Amino acid sequence: MTSVLNVDTIADKAGTGPVALTKQHAVKTWIIFNMSSSFTNSDSFNVSSLDDDGAGDFGINFTNSMSSANYPATGAAGEDNANVLTNFGTVTTSAMDGQTRQTNANSAIDKFRNSVAIHGDLA
Repeated sequence: MTSVLNVDTIADKAGTGPVALTKQHAVKTWIIFNMSSSFTNSDSFNVSSLDDDGAGDFGINFTNSMSSANYPATGAAGEDNANVLTNFGTVTTSAMDGQTRQTNANSAIDKFRNSVAIHGDLA
C-alpha cells in the first residue's frame, strides 16, 4: 500500500518553529560573496558576518557553531577561468578563514563570485 503526504509546513514538536537540522547531512552553512570592487555578502545561511582580511583573504563567522572543527568545506572562486583555487586556513567551531589564489601566478586575488558550503553537525 502506498501513501502520499502533502504538507505546506513542517513545524517542530511545539508547533512554534521549523524542524532543526541537527545530526543530518544537509549543508549547515553556505555563503555567496563578492571580493572584487566591494566586499559584500550576496546571500548566505547561518553566517553572522564576513571578514575582509586582505587581498584574497576572507573569514566566515557562523551564527550557530558546528559541533567540532572537523567539518568538510567546499569552495569555489571566480567568475571566469582564471585558474583560481580556494584554500582554507584556520578552522574553528564558530568560524573559518579562507583565501582565493590564482594558481598560475601563485598569488592571492580578489574575485567577484565566491561560494563556500559547510557540512557537518551543529553544536
